[in-house]
Amino acid sequence: MDKIFLRQLKVDAVIGIWEWERRVKQTVRIDLEIGTDVRAAAVEDSMEKTLSYKDVAKRLLTFVGASEYQLLESLAEAVAQVIIEEFGVPWVKVSVAKPEAIRGSQEVGITIERTPEDYAD
Repeated sequence: MDKIFLRQLKVDAVIGIWEWERRVKQTVRIDLEIGTDVRAAAVEDSMEKTLSYKDVAKRLLTFVGASEYQLLESLAEAVAQVIIEEFGVPWVKVSVAKPEAIRGSQEVGITIERTPEDYAD
């Protein structure tokens, strides 16, 4: 399986459990690895045959920017579901981090991996 990646997408969103966190937007950082098959795009050198990084980034900027989750875990799960369901990919790895959330640390976060089977009802 081939993997397309998007690293350090920064989005301002309401995230956190404390009352003050519910009033302000904080920056979250998103890293993605998306499973796909790029052979047709590579052979034909065609944008139409591959997953558009720009479309993925635009969708996440809109989705995450409008979200108001308390937990990074919930945000990561929602991002994974959007990528799987809207872009029709077989696998995604999502990391969501909050810079400087804990004194003395650069960032804290969560990494999850999902497939379409995780969202089948």
